[in-house]
Amino acid sequence: MLGFIIAVHVTVCALLIMLILIQRGHGGGLLESFSGVESMFGTKTNELLARITTILAVIFFITCIGLALFSAKQGKSLMQAVSGQQKAETTQAQQQAQPQAEQPVQQVPPTAPAQPAKPAE
Repeated sequence: MLGFIIAVHVTVCALLIMLILIQRGHGGGLLESFSGVESMFGTKTNELLARITTILAVIFFITCIGLALFSAKQGKSLMQAVSGQQKAETTQAQQQAQPQAEQPVQQVPPTAPAQPAKPAE
């Protein structure tokens, strides 16, 4: 069910973007580039595109609310599974690095300080 809502949501988003770009606005929009679109939909192209945009906007908001409700019902983020995997990988990497850190460090015996250099003549 969740996959179906996501698919509808993505499709509606793509259609909304396309329709909004095609509509004639104050600057003319992309509709002037596609002169065949007006003849395809008839003389009331702007009204039809505005009506379709309104319907798609309502569907968009319904899918947004549906996705929010599914997310609240799950009670967890989709990214929690990813962060759990990352924590497991980090823990494994730390465990592999620990034996190397536990090896004793060889002590270097102290040496006498070096003699100061003589100034050049």
